[in-house]
Amino acid sequence: MKFRKIFIKIPIVCLALVVSCTTKNDSVATVHAPNIILFVADDHGTDALGCYGNPVIKTPNLDQLASEGVRFTNAYCTSASCAASRSVILSGLYGHATGSYGHVHDYHHFSTMDHVNSLSNRLTEAGYHTARIGKYHVAPEKVYNFETVLEADPRNTVEMADACVDVLASEKPFFLYFCTDDPHRGHPFKPDSWDEPNTFGNKKGGYKDVNETVYDPKDVLVPSFLPDNKQSREEIAQYYQSVSRIDQGFGKLMDHLKNAGKLENTIVFYISDNGMAFPGAKTTVYEPGIKLPCIIKDPTNSKKGIVNNSKISWVDLTPTILEMANVSYKKNDFHGKSFYSILEEDDAKGWDKIYASHTFHEITMYYPMRVVIDKNYKLIWNIAYRLDYPFASDLWASSTWQSIYRNHLEMYGERKVDDYLYHAEFELFDLDKDPGEINNLATDVHFKEILERMKKELKQFQLNTRDPWLIMWDHDNSLQGTGVDL
Repeated sequence: MKFRKIFIKIPIVCLALVVSCTTKNDSVATVHAPNIILFVADDHGTDALGCYGNPVIKTPNLDQLASEGVRFTNAYCTSASCAASRSVILSGLYGHATGSYGHVHDYHHFSTMDHVNSLSNRLTEAGYHTARIGKYHVAPEKVYNFETVLEADPRNTVEMADACVDVLASEKPFFLYFCTDDPHRGHPFKPDSWDEPNTFGNKKGGYKDVNETVYDPKDVLVPSFLPDNKQSREEIAQYYQSVSRIDQGFGKLMDHLKNAGKLENTIVFYISDNGMAFPGAKTTVYEPGIKLPCIIKDPTNSKKGIVNNSKISWVDLTPTILEMANVSYKKNDFHGKSFYSILEEDDAKGWDKIYASHTFHEITMYYPMRVVIDKNYKLIWNIAYRLDYPFASDLWASSTWQSIYRNHLEMYGERKVDDYLYHAEFELFDLDKDPGEINNLATDVHFKEILERMKKELKQFQLNTRDPWLIMWDHDNSLQGTGVDL
């Protein structure tokens, strides 16, 4: 733990009382333990942040966080789907090993196995005051339990921040899980006219105490995987406005933290659950879907404005936060590992490989994919490649997609529509030379050795994490048990 220890002379009797109170659990939090805020946006990619290189969007508060902390350039979720991703964030385990295969809506009924000991539960046991506000989207509640549940409009991040004042003033160290609905697409997903842009939660007249930041569609930056047309630009402008609302709420939360006198003893994370809610990003394992913002401010770090190129994953978040909180755990409790020790490094050795695992989004969207990224090479295994690539309901109805589909156009951004709808079994990309993931090297004989090596890496990953879809390698049933619930 990096926070400075303060040594004070106290009477022996008092010292005995302190010892008797803390030896019950050797990782009980003390008043000197850091507070931790985990701020999670909904469907926010690296494409829409000033500190990640977008000169158009206005995100001054998040940009300031990056200037005062560390910004990761290779941070990945494990599944570009809201519920599945959040289960990983809060458990440190891949969803295929916990039963968190996809959405937890009542008619989907995906949920985490009861034996999982989540981040919030561990911090509560260690003496933290745990609180959450906004989007939850995980189950069951006994696995992901928080002592305090705060209520506010999850589209109004300023209102959300105001609702957190009492938690920020807590005498105990606190863990605040702050989850916005922005910039997720807004209802209705299917507009009256197909070419109307989705609102992304924006509304006429705006939200109380929030200054509307409106963008002209002609000014937005269109990522290369999207078509550059009227519909796409109009939707990106709405998306930007929703992101700027997040930024205002984040700034308000930092103001409240400062007023509570907790800025110097609070570690702040800003992440997203998956990439922007556009076809080609969210629900895919292409880079726009899984490569995400990760900004962390640890006030005890001496270095500021660090750009860290190490590859980290959301499966690493729980062990990292526990180490920051000085809460003990066993390394084999998690599939991930703590990156706390490399926070101030630019490009740490041994942090050049990540894995991803997607199985469902909505229950009608069965399309298991497993991914390994090893240095510059990325292998995607589309296990159900014989199926058409499925669409989330909100993405199918988007005017961005409909502008291509209804007009029977050949290209969707840089990718052919047919290549988006019908995937090869294996997709191998050199991300350095082909960041858009267009040129599949899996059938190129010159890359046969790399392909076979990375296939072996994927299979070993599945063995290590007890992935049921291991059976799809030549009907390998080595992970099957007795069928008896022990």
